Amino acid sequence: MKAILALEDGTIFHGESFGMAGEVIGEIVFNTGMTGYQEVLTNPSCYGQIVTMTYPLVGNYGINGDEVGLLKPQVKGLVVRELCNTPSNWRTSETLNEYLKRNNIIGIQGIDTRALTKHLRDKGTMKGIISTKADFKFEDKVIEIKKYEIKNPVQFVSTKEIKHYKGDGYKIALMDLGAKNNVVESLINRNCEVYVFPSSTKADEILKVDPHGIVISNGPGNPKDCTDTINTIKKLMGSIPILGISLGHQLIALANGGDTKKLKMGHRGSNYPVKDVQKGLTYITSQNHGYTVLEESLDKNKMEISHININDNTVEGIRYKDIPVFTVQFYPETFPGPADTAHIFDEFLEMIKKTKEGEVLNA
Repeated sequence: MKAILALEDGTIFHGESFGMAGEVIGEIVFNTGMTGYQEVLTNPSCYGQIVTMTYPLVGNYGINGDEVGLLKPQVKGLVVRELCNTPSNWRTSETLNEYLKRNNIIGIQGIDTRALTKHLRDKGTMKGIISTKADFKFEDKVIEIKKYEIKNPVQFVSTKEIKHYKGDGYKIALMDLGAKNNVVESLINRNCEVYVFPSSTKADEILKVDPHGIVISNGPGNPKDCTDTINTIKKLMGSIPILGISLGHQLIALANGGDTKKLKMGHRGSNYPVKDVQKGLTYITSQNHGYTVLEESLDKNKMEISHININDNTVEGIRYKDIPVFTVQFYPETFPGPADTAHIFDEFLEMIKKTKEGEVLNA
């Protein structure tokens, strides 16, 4: 079936549909990962987006049921150059086409994704539509496309109830703003007892479980829309160690007087180079975000930049000098991507240990 991808500026690409037929509007972004399309599709940070995979062949290892599990796709649409319908992987349970069709997700293939990516890189992320309707006319949809907004997406991807995972180690409270499952698994694998809280949970309720540490997770959308969460974070900061990841990194900065802005094209992929300023080491990281913390907005008496993005010098990590808090913009739990920064969780647990023993913060 023929399909059309139309951007809000009138740029149109013609291709073939896969997955569900129909029509969908979303924010058009691109992801530079060569693999990991399963994780991209189910990442809550992709809520409301139509994702373009820059790698030309997608679906070649199918869908692995063990890895995807019961996770629900969060994207509104998928754009690829070439879809593979004959995957080769002994763990494959279904093709990508079958998976999208089962989950009512629209896909389009056969377009020049290199040209689309260059257009988004030059003009910036924009809204668009995928349609399989034979009578589609852009002029009939342009107003609807331009008016499209992803309003408060965190509330749609956060857990609706408190979850508890038993463990023999430190007790960690995870504020779920759209947390990837791998965040929980990374903590459980380190023997932590984990409480997962909905994004709307108040500080008093989180503190009732008497956590040794708190993690503010990744999630979708504009951090400045999360005003209630920012106020909750302000009440949580103090003597309890806190780790912020991606959206959590941005919200903690806002809670401490910092500022954020939308990036022209965002950072989405599993191959972003990040430098640890203190160690002088460079890591390859997995990222998925459209906003960044502004360096000039940070109070250097209270905060210090720990990591920077080598591509554009944006802030990738912050350590807070007077409170046991540090944050990173990238995904330390990876998946998809290399495990270069998995040690971030170990550093967090070490901070908890030092805080309990009354040692110097961030020593």
